[in-house]
Amino acid sequence: MSETKKIVILGTGYAGVTAAKQLHKKFKKDTNIEITLIGKDPYHTLMTELHEVAGGRVEHDSVQVSLKRIFSGKRVNVVLDEIKSIDFNKRILSSEESTYEYDYLILGSGSEPAFFGVPGVEENGFTIWSFEDAIRIREHVEGMFRKASKITNADKRKQMLTFVVAGAGFTGVETIGELLEWKKKLCRNYDINESEVKLVLVEALDKILPILNDGLIAKSERYLLKHGVEIIKSSPITNVDKNFINLKNGSEIKTNTLIWTCGVQASKFARNLGLKTSRAGRIQTNEYMQSVDYANVYVVGDNSYLEEDGKGLPQIVETAIQTAETAVNNIAADMESKEKKAHKSNYHGLMVSIGSRYAVASLMGMSLSGFIAMAMKHLVNLHYLFGVAGFNACWAYIVHEFFDVKEKRSIIGGHASAKSHSFWLAILRVYVGIMWLIEGINKVNEGWLREIKIPMFMADATSSASVADGAASAVQQAPAILSAPPQFFSSFMNLLKPFGLQFQILVVVAEIGIGLALVAGLFTFLASAASVFFCLNFILSAMFGWDKVWFIFAGIALMGGAGRSLGLDYYVMPWLKRWWNNTPLARKTYLYMEHHLTED
Repeated sequence: MSETKKIVILGTGYAGVTAAKQLHKKFKKDTNIEITLIGKDPYHTLMTELHEVAGGRVEHDSVQVSLKRIFSGKRVNVVLDEIKSIDFNKRILSSEESTYEYDYLILGSGSEPAFFGVPGVEENGFTIWSFEDAIRIREHVEGMFRKASKITNADKRKQMLTFVVAGAGFTGVETIGELLEWKKKLCRNYDINESEVKLVLVEALDKILPILNDGLIAKSERYLLKHGVEIIKSSPITNVDKNFINLKNGSEIKTNTLIWTCGVQASKFARNLGLKTSRAGRIQTNEYMQSVDYANVYVVGDNSYLEEDGKGLPQIVETAIQTAETAVNNIAADMESKEKKAHKSNYHGLMVSIGSRYAVASLMGMSLSGFIAMAMKHLVNLHYLFGVAGFNACWAYIVHEFFDVKEKRSIIGGHASAKSHSFWLAILRVYVGIMWLIEGINKVNEGWLREIKIPMFMADATSSASVADGAASAVQQAPAILSAPPQFFSSFMNLLKPFGLQFQILVVVAEIGIGLALVAGLFTFLASAASVFFCLNFILSAMFGWDKVWFIFAGIALMGGAGRSLGLDYYVMPWLKRWWNNTPLARKTYLYMEHHLTED
């Protein structure tokens, strides 16, 4: 028997999750490979979306994806633990209570904010580099509005309502963009005039978003200025107090809120491992993403350092994903005694949102702004989520970003988030159900269970014509939408002709079944979908008049939860969801029956 090879991935960020998924894909049929993913939290955090939580646009669970969900049905052992040290010679990771042996280690322990020795930042400022950071900012900002609404001292009130974001890179600009939208709601909630709120973006360099081209920089700056953001460039922060900040030019800004986004460095854990490091404490790797110290240790994501064209790889999501893929491919090559391949970056573009309705993007040589750029950002997020947790994760994202938004904070405003009470749909549901029951019972009385009534199933043209008149009058009171069935539909029905009576019985049973389900409010979505399907079939068979077209639109409307009010779905669906979500098939395919990514 072959010796079991143990591959351990440390870190559940973009790089760690990608590595675990890729390893499962490569070795899912190899029982001699043991894959372990170690992280401190039970969820994968979407770091690039933290500003939306901090700025009150979405709820906290929108940026968390359950690791249990991601790796259910996968050959990846997820361990929740905090590693304290690594013995690279003995190949052992140690926490306070456990040890983990490895043959190959993928180190993706991430990064943390860099404070550059500025006094007071760590003690008095806020960072936005974790889920907890985003929640703290959100609570603090609203707390400032709440406190300001209760005091009359003009200076203190102004200080509380001044919000400074330090750093005009992607994170800083996206954070200030969320705040400029959120302030409208906060001002309304706490009866504060919008003119009292001051938003300041401070940048040490002479331009914002320096990684983008000048055209996109100009558009971003114009948008921020137009919406009341004060931009201070070429002004490094030299000191941070709980009540003010000092700039290098000698000016002072009185504020109780400084959000620091001025750069990142490798995590303290990674810096202290004793491996060779480079800029910002990032661990030096070779072109195969191996640590230069140990060939069986691969370093990926933000805590890795590799130069391409004389520059270190940027600390962005695409780098994390691509370095993880390189590491996995080279581990597989090493195990199979094949030649390793050097890492080669393939960046598709950069995108930055400024609030929920505006963005700028540089994609494959194209410069985009406004609605198109924002739409592309959503599509990129959906593409990543589909790879991580399938359709369920994508649907959850759509719900959070479009259906559950408050204050019309999406690129389509509040059109998708308008809610209506399902009570009114219940009335329509019962009515449509009764109409289907009447249709089915009428067919029983007309003899559909005893003899052929569908014209397309008749044996000869004469009898077909005579029955067609009867069928048409039975099914409709208005002229048929189609004068004759389309050729493809006629060909299909000819295949069913030998089973004509059985097909008629099926139609009658289905109509009565749809009616009963809608009246009872049981499996309403499926019954409504079946209602639409049958209507379309009747149209194609030239047996459906214009007076029945409303059935189609009613069926579509009833799919939106019409069984949750005064229906059995109110009781049945919660039980069914719990049962289904625990089945191996649901876990393997990610087809969970709800949109909360953090539920197990």
